[in-house]
Amino acid sequence: MFRDRDDHARTSAHETVLACLEAGIDAANPSTVIPQQLRYEKDGEQLMVGGELYDLRSVENIYVVGGGNAAGAIAQSLEAVFGEAITAGAVVTDVPRETDRIEPLRGDHPIPSERGIKHTAEMKAIAESAGQNDLVLAVIGGGGSALMPAPVEGVSLGDMQALTDELLRSGATIDEINAVRKHLSTLKGGQLARACAPAQVISLLFSDVVGDDPSVIASGPTVPDSTTFETALTVLDRYDVSVPESVRSHLEAGRVGERTETPAPEDEIFERVSTHILANGMTAIEAARETAAKRGYTPLILSSRMRGEAQESALSHMAIAEECLESGQPVSPPAVLISGGEVTVTVRGDGTGGPNQEFALGAAVELTEGIVLGSIDTDGIDGPTDAAGALVDAKTVDDAQALEALETNDVYPFLHERDALLITGETGTNVNDLRVVVVDT
Repeated sequence: MFRDRDDHARTSAHETVLACLEAGIDAANPSTVIPQQLRYEKDGEQLMVGGELYDLRSVENIYVVGGGNAAGAIAQSLEAVFGEAITAGAVVTDVPRETDRIEPLRGDHPIPSERGIKHTAEMKAIAESAGQNDLVLAVIGGGGSALMPAPVEGVSLGDMQALTDELLRSGATIDEINAVRKHLSTLKGGQLARACAPAQVISLLFSDVVGDDPSVIASGPTVPDSTTFETALTVLDRYDVSVPESVRSHLEAGRVGERTETPAPEDEIFERVSTHILANGMTAIEAARETAAKRGYTPLILSSRMRGEAQESALSHMAIAEECLESGQPVSPPAVLISGGEVTVTVRGDGTGGPNQEFALGAAVELTEGIVLGSIDTDGIDGPTDAAGALVDAKTVDDAQALEALETNDVYPFLHERDALLITGETGTNVNDLRVVVVDT
């Protein structure tokens, strides 16, 4: 899975980190998850999703719509389950897969694109064609917010690109970012469910957010929205985000009631909508834990909800690893510490990197012998780079250049020069970050 894997696996500890990370990505892959979570009777009468049974005897057509980093792989796996029972479908993704009945449409992530707008409209048209006796399988995954932009009238693609870039650099959390994007879209915040009505909708989610709130995953296209125009404006003010005039004008108009709010929980369009989270960060973490145990290490899951600044979170992880070495608490070596979640970076420099790369380098500055750490984004794309993250040890940092790289947010070149970058290519899934720390004797 990892490019130049043999070079990275120079000790048993390094090999264990890589094996745990690979197991996590594999476990969250739709080709693994969909057959485990969905059971469909070929006579078309019943569908079991995550233990919930659906009676499909009155269903005339089955459509598949949605988007996300994993949407192409999900679509491919759904075709393996449903076959010719799928009438038609389309998903917007940056990782298309070969399919027969569900069209994979290209979008772009993390910055929205013109083709994303065009293809989202094509996908939405299929949703709008569904009738009272039809079933819509809504495929929703991480990255969906950028891949399915659907901006409101009066807000251009350039405006959305500028806004997205500013929000990503601001240090705002993903739920805060999505609160803004929901109110500048005709699809997010429950509006895809509105397009599907009156059809029955079963939402199949791959979560890339801390806490697995369906309204945050891809900005919640098929679930109720509790945020408002006021919420979106508060986020912009809190982080002092510079936005195009068209964006602020639309949000201000919404605040005073001149624009339609996103559908709230009491809206009748949700009466025929159900939601299932098929995979999340814990899916990957549990697989990493099992792999560590099989390799003779004592695994300890720290949390699936790690968040905050990448460098600060890295120091917390190192403090726990050092305590393990020193006192055997909270677990004695040889041990593997595992965490997930989504750390952020408040960008102050103009360099190249990503949250997982900053996490890894921030940890490397403090690393001592006996500790090896790997940190990746499970979609294989950490920030606007071709790296999933990085693998570091006590020898990665030997000079003050690391601190300069962190201060200027230019960690990618530093890690590249030291052969510490982990590159997978696009993995076909996205369940947030995965971190593995091996503490050896």
